[in-house]
This record gives sequence, structure tokens and C-alpha cells, in this order.
Amino acid sequence: MERELFRKIQTRRRFFQEAAGGIGTIALAQLMEREGRGATPESNPLAPRKPHFAPKARNVIFMFMEGGPSQIDLFDPKPELKKWSGQPLPASMTKDLRLAFTKPNAAVLASPRTFTPYGQSGIEFSDYIPHIGSCADDLCLVRSMFTDAFNHHPGQLLLFGGSIQVGRPTMGAWVLYGLGSESQNLPGFVVLSSGVGTSGGTSNWSSGFLPSTYQGVVFRSSGDPVLYLSNPPGVTKDMQRAGLDVLKDLNEEHYTRTGDLEIASRISSYELAFRMQMAGPELLDFSKEPPDTLAMYGVEDGPGKQFATNCLLARRMVERGVRFVMLTHASWDDHTDLNRKLKKSCDIADKPTAALIRDLKQRGLLDSTLVVWGGEFGRTPIVEIRDPRDVNNAGRDHHPLAYSLFLAGGGIKSGQVIGKTDDLCMNITEDKVHVHDLQATLLHCLGLEHTRLTYHHMGRDFRLTDVAGDVVKKMLA
Repeated sequence: MERELFRKIQTRRRFFQEAAGGIGTIALAQLMEREGRGATPESNPLAPRKPHFAPKARNVIFMFMEGGPSQIDLFDPKPELKKWSGQPLPASMTKDLRLAFTKPNAAVLASPRTFTPYGQSGIEFSDYIPHIGSCADDLCLVRSMFTDAFNHHPGQLLLFGGSIQVGRPTMGAWVLYGLGSESQNLPGFVVLSSGVGTSGGTSNWSSGFLPSTYQGVVFRSSGDPVLYLSNPPGVTKDMQRAGLDVLKDLNEEHYTRTGDLEIASRISSYELAFRMQMAGPELLDFSKEPPDTLAMYGVEDGPGKQFATNCLLARRMVERGVRFVMLTHASWDDHTDLNRKLKKSCDIADKPTAALIRDLKQRGLLDSTLVVWGGEFGRTPIVEIRDPRDVNNAGRDHHPLAYSLFLAGGGIKSGQVIGKTDDLCMNITEDKVHVHDLQATLLHCLGLEHTRLTYHHMGRDFRLTDVAGDVVKKMLA
């Protein structure tokens, strides 16, 4: 009698355990489908996905010049500054100026640079960047950018994540989430860095609350592209494959029980790393590149060797289907000794930048690759002198209200200047372009409607452009 009762209880318990588990699994699957996720891990979460509409661009190379290049000395000539040079501006002209270090009554600093018109478009560029100037007819120069942040980390968070709050997905992660990658053997979002490092650091290429599959992968320009990519001594490819197969089975079982997307990301990362072990060394092998190409970039000599190498790697990556390449160089934060420091930065960046644009164009890749070059803000027309004993040690402070950047390639109308600033480059007078507008336009070129590229998190839908942003139609081809 007791044995029969035990069997009934055991059977009833087993029924509820299995039934409840099944009901829970069905409920989980419905909730995940509602958010656009499958109940089982995708075989390749980075597989190419269809855009919202036919795109002009398929890849992005974002050349981030950390610190804020001086638009007054590079892109936006202001001869009127000479009339004010050495004098403070009237308070009425500086009342809205937000400064990080300088006081509004500081004296004006005229630029000693000379500007020359280039190409059929006649766009003027500084004598510090003649190579970039020679590409004028392929560029869209925006002289009317503005941002809400006047310090580096918030400015970089806003530029790449759409918010000054830490923890948001960044531009490359959003693009990868929306479109996937066309590369099977390399990450879809790659970061190449040179110089002293960015203020925002990893927050500039974070996946935020998106699955970590979409975060940027930092590549090195020599040795293993990614640290610990090579097997340790004694571990063969077959041994590694067997170990990965066991890990995959265990992770898939865990995913089935929990529905945790980070487990699916982990599976994908292990598999991608395995494929990268073959693709990575080939990517860094420049032996088959023509000598004139290497010379054009300057990868073998000159002050910008590392930056030049990264530019060439960026081209090789988009050739191999990498969706988003973030190429950073720091720092352009010239609070002091502006003329010498700016010259040094331009000597590093000028030639390789122009080489990348020309190389993409001659290979037929520029039409499908969107190139963006710029910083998180610009520099003030008034002087910053941190050492009063050395007036030649002059620099410029952060300026978020009016600065310049340029674009080229997929979907962008070239050979034009968008926007104007006043005679002193204090404020924008025509065609203001906020960083959210830049983000919306970049996504548009990739075939993505920025208001529809969303991810449900903490009870609401988030997007790169937050609750703002308009496509800048004048930029579009």
C-alpha cells in the first residue's frame, strides 16, 4: 500500500516537474521570439542580415581622431581672427561658450596656417594636410558639427553610444547587430589603435546591453592579431577542435536551460577564434601587397608607421567582409604647444588617410565603404596658455559648439562643404549637424532606418540616436 502510494506521488511529482519545465520552455520561447531572438542559439549570430532598404554602403571605416583636431587650423579658415588676435572678445560673443579650462575673457589666437583650395571643388585645406587636401573631390567636409559634451569621455560616449551615460551599445555594435557581418573568419567589428590611447577606452567599442557578440575586437598590428590567439606548445589543431566540440555541447545544454544570450555569444566567440587562427596571420602578411601601395601608405618608414599600417589593415579588412572598422589615433588634445603638436599629428595621419581613400577608390571599394574622419569636438578660437612664462606655448581649449569632420564613400555626395560658422568659428550659422544627425545619416547609408534599429532593454526600446537625430540629406549622393 505504501509502495503504491509512493509510486503515485513519484509519478505525480515527475509529471509536474516535466510538465512545468515544458510549459516554462514554451513561455521562454514566446518571450524570446517577441524580442526577435530564437529559443536556441543561432548557428552564426553574426550572419549577414537584410537592411531596412537598399543600402549604398556595406562597410564603415571610422577614423576617430581622439582629442579634437583643431578645425580652425585644418578645415575652416578664419582670416578675421587676425583682427582680434591678442585681444579678448566682447562678453556678448562668449556668453554661451562652454569651456573646460580657459576663461571666456582669454585672448583670441589667430591661426598661422595657410589654406589652399584643392581640386575642382575648390575646398580649402590647411598646409598641414596637403595629402588629405588632394582628395578634396572625394570628400564631404562638414564645417557645422556640434555636440552636447565639452569633455573627452562624455563627448566620446555621445559620439559612439548616443548618450553621455556609460553602458550603452556603441556605433559599431549597433551596425553589427543590425546587419551582421560578411566575414566568416574575422570579427565583424574590429578596433585598430595608435598613439597614446583614447579617454573613453573600451567604452568607445562596447556592446553595452547588446549581447557581447557585437562588441569591438581590438587587433594588434604585429604578432598575434589578438592576444593568446595561437595555441600553446603541444596543443594541436585536432586537440583544440575536440575540446571546442565538448565546450559547445555543454554550453548549448546550458543555453537550453537558461536562455542566456551571453552563452550563445560565448559559443560564437569560441568558434570565431578557431577560424581566426588561420585568417589572422594571412591578414597581417603584406608580402603580396605591391611596393607602390606600401610606399603610398608609408608603412615601412616615416612618423606614422603604426597608423599607416592600421589604415592598410582597414582596407584589407573591408575586402574580407569586416562590417565596421574603428581606427583610432590619439591624441589631438592640444591645450599647449599647438603648432608643434598639431604638425606632429598631421604628419602621422595625413599621408595614410589619403592613401586609404585612394586605395579604396582604385579597387572599387569606396562606393561601398563609408569613411568618416573626425574627433569628438573641436578647438576654441581663443587661446589657452597654461604657463604664463611661455607665451609661445599656446594651445586651444575644447569647443563643442562648432567643429569639422569629413566623410567619403558609400552614399555620400563628394566634393562639397556642408555648413558654415561665423567669422570667428564661435558658432554655427548654417546647416547645424548634431552628432545624432551624423549617426542617423551613417545608418541611412547602410540601409538602416535609425528609428527602427532598436533593442528592448529594461522595459523600453533603445536606439543609437536616443530620441533624436535626422538624416542630413545634403550629405547624400
